[in-house]
Amino acid sequence: MIKSVNKYLISELFPSDNNRISYVVPRYQREYSWGVSQWEELFDDIHENDTGYFLGSIICINQNTDALQLSKLEVVDGQQRLTTLSILFCALYESLKKLNSQDEELKHELFNLKNKLVLKSTKEELRITPQQQNNNLNDYLSVLHETGVIQYKEKPSNAGNRRIYKAFRYFQDRIENLADEHGNSLAAKTQFLEKIGQACLVKIEVESHSDAYTLFESLNNRGAPLTAVDLIKNKLLAQLERADEGNLDYYFSIWNKLITQLGDDYSIQERFFRQYYNAFKDKLNEKFRTEENKNPLGPVATRSNLIHIYEKLITADPQEFLKGIHEASNCYAMMLSDGNVPRNPDLDKVFKDIDRVQATTSYLLLMYLFAHKDALQLTDQNIKRISEILVSFFVRRNLTDTPPTRDLTRLFMAMIDGVSSLSGDGIQSFILEQLQSVSASNEVFKNKLKGPIYDENSGVTRFILCYLAEKGMTTETHKDLWAIDGKKFIWTIEHIFPQGENIPASWVSMIASGDQQLAANYQKSHAHKLGNLTVSAFNSVLSNKSFEDKRDRKDKNGLFVGFKNGFNLNSELANAIKWNIPEIDARTEKLTAQVMSEFNIFEM
Repeated sequence: MIKSVNKYLISELFPSDNNRISYVVPRYQREYSWGVSQWEELFDDIHENDTGYFLGSIICINQNTDALQLSKLEVVDGQQRLTTLSILFCALYESLKKLNSQDEELKHELFNLKNKLVLKSTKEELRITPQQQNNNLNDYLSVLHETGVIQYKEKPSNAGNRRIYKAFRYFQDRIENLADEHGNSLAAKTQFLEKIGQACLVKIEVESHSDAYTLFESLNNRGAPLTAVDLIKNKLLAQLERADEGNLDYYFSIWNKLITQLGDDYSIQERFFRQYYNAFKDKLNEKFRTEENKNPLGPVATRSNLIHIYEKLITADPQEFLKGIHEASNCYAMMLSDGNVPRNPDLDKVFKDIDRVQATTSYLLLMYLFAHKDALQLTDQNIKRISEILVSFFVRRNLTDTPPTRDLTRLFMAMIDGVSSLSGDGIQSFILEQLQSVSASNEVFKNKLKGPIYDENSGVTRFILCYLAEKGMTTETHKDLWAIDGKKFIWTIEHIFPQGENIPASWVSMIASGDQQLAANYQKSHAHKLGNLTVSAFNSVLSNKSFEDKRDRKDKNGLFVGFKNGFNLNSELANAIKWNIPEIDARTEKLTAQVMSEFNIFEM
């Protein structure tokens, strides 16, 4: 995995007499982002510490196989530090050159310093090529031109307000203020240059992006290391640049569209890349399959083998890979409740339910069905019905843990194998039969519903309560029970008989005739039952209020916000005089029957 690990002096990483090594920051890495605090820290660390100061580490991918060729190392960690050191050398070169001295030693120093910035054999080959976002490379080239290191076009517009030029000016100011104890500026500057050269970095070289990713994971790298998706992107664009030189911007625009459709949540992006392979595994393995190995890329994509799988796919045919995964992302985005694609009104509600009931494992099946919708003769109604079946299945599964989570991915992958020879309604029937065969029985499901459901799974409990509440709403009474304020739901689960440790006196009196211990026992056995739960946007207000206060509560406009809020879910509560154990049990029975009817996968 690791090709080499060595500690180098900066003078060895920026050699003045060796033209065979350069560092390239992939053009689609994060842009240069260091600011004054980091520039100051680097400068002071070198200036104020003894010779040989340790500046950290860098990680490079080295795929060079010819020792006589220029060795271009792809920088995957450490680009900020290397770029900043290069800018610091630029500022020193500019400062020393201004002295216009005929001193032969200074001329030699300038000659060596120039060769740290560009290769000795050709002045157009940079020692470090910064990445290109936000004009980083153009600004850097312009700085080299201003200092006389290279010939280049005019300064890019607004460059002075960007980080490369700001770093250059910062170092210019710091260098001009250098002077030794005798006031000798030249001596101080050359001494500082010597200290930079004697500072050291650890350079770790690996052979591939997957090795780099594994190394990031094992080192728990500081800051914000590259993610698996970052490394897949870098590998893909590097291959595309070699395969179709001149069209990289076109491919990058396709990649950006893909990522935009998936949204900013990295967990969703990474899940998509795993599920893409798992959904289309049979086709993706075609080029690599042998008689002995039907799935040479791997039986299933996981977080640990994701980079390994994608490196092979990209290397084999980067254009075909990008085309296929982009088409799949279009399908995937339609399922995301916050996806950046036009919604299908007929499918939007059920797709939201899949997300809300934590059924996103099934996306790999749905993505496959969408991608082959025409070939499989599936209609939107088929997709909708299959999605409703999945919602019912996951309500039961997430409450009973049957089948276990570890089996779900392979379950849906097996379904994909099964539907490939079917069509239309036959696919719908096949999926239903498969889910019925692994689902918990009605008896097991019913027992979970009648037990302390909130303790078992508060997420699926909230979904059930919101689902039942929405069923009874009209256009006039509709409330968005999934609305979010910041990162929290506005509507939350409300325990009618409070769940808190200190049971209010009014509740001890009502539910246990004043017996504190009995009230505590009832709380333990009944507080988390379905019959004692509802949803409220005023949970913090109602909380430990008496039953009457919770039932009759109004807002400042005189509108009921307690149990008389008009929800069918609260019909028993709105008319109840008291709330005791018999009432909780009766409502639990009623709601259990409703849930069994709504999500009875055996009668769909």
